[in-house]
Amino acid sequence: MDFDSREFRSALGCFATGIAVITAVSADGHAVGVTVNSFSSVSLDPPLVLYCLGKAAQSFDALASADSFAVNVLAEDQKELSVRFSRSALQDRFAGLSVTTGVTGAPILDGCLATLDCTREAMHDAGDHIIIVGRVQGLTSRDGRPLLYYRGAYAELAS
Repeated sequence: MDFDSREFRSALGCFATGIAVITAVSADGHAVGVTVNSFSSVSLDPPLVLYCLGKAAQSFDALASADSFAVNVLAEDQKELSVRFSRSALQDRFAGLSVTTGVTGAPILDGCLATLDCTREAMHDAGDHIIIVGRVQGLTSRDGRPLLYYRGAYAELAS
């Protein structure tokens, strides 16, 4: 390799991504969540999606062991949610939020651009991350503009 991890990260930052919050219920019954920008569709039939979870994430054990999870795709006006669920400090990230429960039991954040309520289908080891594949059991979506991430910062679509 003729590049270091900083150069690699910088090159990956050239790919604009949406931002989602992955939510689940831990084995001890507590709601957990984390902000991700590594989310993708996998298959239309069956309906599969994936997200990548860093092994160093504070909520790694709870999310990796959850049988179900929700992908909450953030809208342009939900930057505060992205920041809230990306903090490493121990806190109740759900405090004061309006949350419903999906068909799988996963917490669903209100007001998101889209939500996909999933049961875990598979997990794959991938370096310092794991790839979690989910089968979509329920979904919602609405019109709006996405919250984006580009070159290490939040970005907006041009009008």
